[in-house]
Amino acid sequence: MPVPLPRPQALLKGLVTVVLAAAFAAQAVAALLPHVPLLIAATAVSLATEGVLYRWQRGVLSLFAKSLADITVRHVLRDLLLVVALLRLGEQDRETVYAPLVAGLLVFYVLHCAIQAVSVLVRRTRTLPVVTRNIDASALRLSPAPHVLLRRPGHRLLVFGLPATAGLLASAPGDRPVYAAAGIALSLVLGLTGLGALLLRLLPGRRPADEQEVLDWFDAWLAAYRPTAGLYFSGGASSAYQANMWLEPLAGLDGRPVIILRERFMVQKIAATDIPIVCLPKVSTLMRLEHSTLQVLIHPSNSGKTSQVLRIPTIKHTFVNHGESDKLSSCNPYAKAYDEVWVAGPAARERYALAEVGVEDKDVVETGRPQLDGVLPYAGPPAGPRTTVLYAPTWEGWDGNPGNTSVIAAGENLVRALLADPGVRLLYKPHPLTGSVDPRAGAADLRIRELIRAANRERAGARPSDSAELTLRTAELDRLTTSVFRAGADTVERMLVQAEPEPGRAEAVARATAAWEEAYWASLPEGEHQIITDARPTLYSCFNVSDLLISDVSSVISDFLASAKPYAVANTSGLPEDAFRAAFPTVMAATVLTPDAAGVPDLLDAVRHPERDELAEARAELKLRLLGPAEPSSQERFNEAVRALCGAARDHRVRVAERLAAVPGQRTAAEVPTAPR
Repeated sequence: MPVPLPRPQALLKGLVTVVLAAAFAAQAVAALLPHVPLLIAATAVSLATEGVLYRWQRGVLSLFAKSLADITVRHVLRDLLLVVALLRLGEQDRETVYAPLVAGLLVFYVLHCAIQAVSVLVRRTRTLPVVTRNIDASALRLSPAPHVLLRRPGHRLLVFGLPATAGLLASAPGDRPVYAAAGIALSLVLGLTGLGALLLRLLPGRRPADEQEVLDWFDAWLAAYRPTAGLYFSGGASSAYQANMWLEPLAGLDGRPVIILRERFMVQKIAATDIPIVCLPKVSTLMRLEHSTLQVLIHPSNSGKTSQVLRIPTIKHTFVNHGESDKLSSCNPYAKAYDEVWVAGPAARERYALAEVGVEDKDVVETGRPQLDGVLPYAGPPAGPRTTVLYAPTWEGWDGNPGNTSVIAAGENLVRALLADPGVRLLYKPHPLTGSVDPRAGAADLRIRELIRAANRERAGARPSDSAELTLRTAELDRLTTSVFRAGADTVERMLVQAEPEPGRAEAVARATAAWEEAYWASLPEGEHQIITDARPTLYSCFNVSDLLISDVSSVISDFLASAKPYAVANTSGLPEDAFRAAFPTVMAATVLTPDAAGVPDLLDAVRHPERDELAEARAELKLRLLGPAEPSSQERFNEAVRALCGAARDHRVRVAERLAAVPGQRTAAEVPTAPR
């Protein structure tokens, strides 16, 4: 079996490590000989390599730190070798001349440690128990973060210690300690200045509010805002899309919505919205919601931290999922922990009944999919010379089921078959988690992208001459949806910048988004295939410009049915087609494609000639079964479900208050918060 070759990135890391080690070895030899030219060259290479590490090779730095060779050790060793060289270059009595310089170096390193200790204290004062966005939190004495050099010990030591190292190095050629003294003095001044700047931030009037002040402020904000329904979300950095798809329905509620997060980094992962966002990392802080007017929490996903909020008895909880499909994950047994489970249509209700995971039928509420209200309906066959096909495969999942994604077994065949038709414009939008579990999926995804790029090189269409419109629309949308932070801003500084949004921003974002999408699609060369991996354009925007969807068994096909356009599903499960359709009801109105993609030509023919489309009636029936009726709208049904569950929460609070009032020593009814209607 051939030995796999190292990746270029691994080779580069190894090369940088070898160069740094060689530089230190050369510096040691030069110091012991002594040899001034070699000393200067080795030290310069060592410093330059440090800069490369901090700029481009952060992973190597972590390896050094684990090997007890972090930046402090390396810097001390570099300066120590310079001192050794200077001592060997001079006469025997020169030790007394350089002794004060060595003492100055020691003082500098003590300062470095002191700055780091104070930096940790400052960071703790700026780690608030509540992180907010879209809320005026100026009462918490928020302020900009300290300069990044004062918070990152590696960067700080390189910059603050550079004058001392340069001074020692400059002293070597002529044995002139005055240069070393000047460099060390400058490093000491920089260290003292940095320490003073950090100490000032620990003064009572200069640091943010303490934990109790923040909690008191949070309680007051809850009492003033009086939230009624909220979105609860916890997850990893790549899972934010699961919450983002519910922002618009949440904003359309009649009450006072709020978003509750658990991870600090997630505050910036939530897309542009005017809804107040509150991050409560600690369970003890989360429990303060029990005494608020919050009545309902909507959960788009399950996580380990979900169980913590379910302990709050005054709040009703509903699971809405981040998408519905025939996969087992769409009827997870965890769903029985919620008060209600909201689904799109009758099919999901049946799915829970058949799964027998403990979710009772009375707790299932059909609300439709409010996100899909903006999906345009089928308007006939392709009007122009091109048939736009959206290939949106899902990811490989956690269970290793070969039928999860078509990327590995069928993706390249499907793309080749589509690219072979000169009348097809392909939009390839892979799942953002593709390749995160199975490397084969990631490799297949890269090959598919290269196939598309190669096809575009052969199909060089003329790009529309006026791209200024897209540039203008992009700038406007970015201005409305992107917060500009100073380099090195921390969570406190971001809270200061992301205070209450300007009135009418949500409507302006909606208009700007629609204008951007129109300008984006108009800016593309006619017939050019697209690889879409950015947040914009959205999946639903791709739906609206597509004539056909090819996907896997996932929520994508359920959502696409809102358009009633033709769709196909790749069968990589190994099941015969009849068994495949029986196992996955969402496939009943689809064209089933085999991994060899042999059916693609006939599929395209049916899309271009609706009279040959034998599945149109089946799609209409399946749309009703999966998504429910068109009237009332999904947003109206979603609103009604929220109102009903809020009512149940209020009734529950009244009953609890009455019981508590009858028990001496317990909270009285007056102490139970009155929820707004």
